[in-house]
Amino acid sequence: MAGALNEQSAVRMLELGGVQFTYVIDGAMALVPGAFFPAIPAAYWTEHPEALDAKGRVAASAGGLLVEREGRTLLVDVGLGVATDPVEIGGEPVAFSDSGALPDTLVALGHRPEDVEAVAFTHLHVDHTGWAFVDGRKFFPAATYLVAAQEWAPHGRGELVPGAPGRAEVIEPLAATHQVLGDGDEVFPGVRALVTPGHSPGHTSYVIEAGARRVVAFGDVFHVPAQLTHPGWPSLPDVDVAGVLAARRRIVEELERPGSIGFGCHFGDQAFGRVERDTDGLLKWEPVEAEAVLPAPRVLGTESALSPH
Repeated sequence: MAGALNEQSAVRMLELGGVQFTYVIDGAMALVPGAFFPAIPAAYWTEHPEALDAKGRVAASAGGLLVEREGRTLLVDVGLGVATDPVEIGGEPVAFSDSGALPDTLVALGHRPEDVEAVAFTHLHVDHTGWAFVDGRKFFPAATYLVAAQEWAPHGRGELVPGAPGRAEVIEPLAATHQVLGDGDEVFPGVRALVTPGHSPGHTSYVIEAGARRVVAFGDVFHVPAQLTHPGWPSLPDVDVAGVLAARRRIVEELERPGSIGFGCHFGDQAFGRVERDTDGLLKWEPVEAEAVLPAPRVLGTESALSPH
């Protein structure tokens, strides 16, 4: 059965049309609702207590989506990396984390970093690039690292992009190792890129075909299901709100196509789901059943279920 929206995600697996999708969890994040979502009215959280954890925060796991097809393996995003310090703005906390378990999660699933053939980034923010490099070397040594040209452009010009990882740790080694992609490109067998800028300059979603079904991995186009119902509610890190609105419209069109399942990486323990419309025509997120093959490896405020790396 599906988990709860206000809990950290288990390592969940879904099989569709001969393709296996696994959310490889790196760790736990918790977002302070009023700080991370300043556009969402406080009354919304009061009316929807099921959207907040026991400490009144939004549960938002970090990790990567492992896509396995006919012995070939793609990973969409690579988690946050080792991180336990809160993120603060103006001395006030915005988010908390306990992360760094992705290598152990992979091992527990029977995979090695060498098994990953390609890494496709949704965007170059810290919680999506954490295990790209370790000590300047690719953590996934055999993988092609794929980034949208539009996402890479400001980094290539040496600009400081909000939310980006350190230049020495990620951006500089990535400069010499990545391949660029464009909107509509097939980046892996059955996997098509949709460049959906707004949250970041070239944020990219991925549509993964699986027989008559498909999975739409939409990264940070939506951080919480409430933004499906209220697409005009941006998130604090969004750099272009108009772009976010356009990206959301495009992704909703994809999600409403027959046989489509969404993957929302920050949707608590409900990462896999469908969109449906209520009697008023408003969108809502309906989680789909995905097997919990491992428990959440990190849960804020508790000991890790998997040993730390």
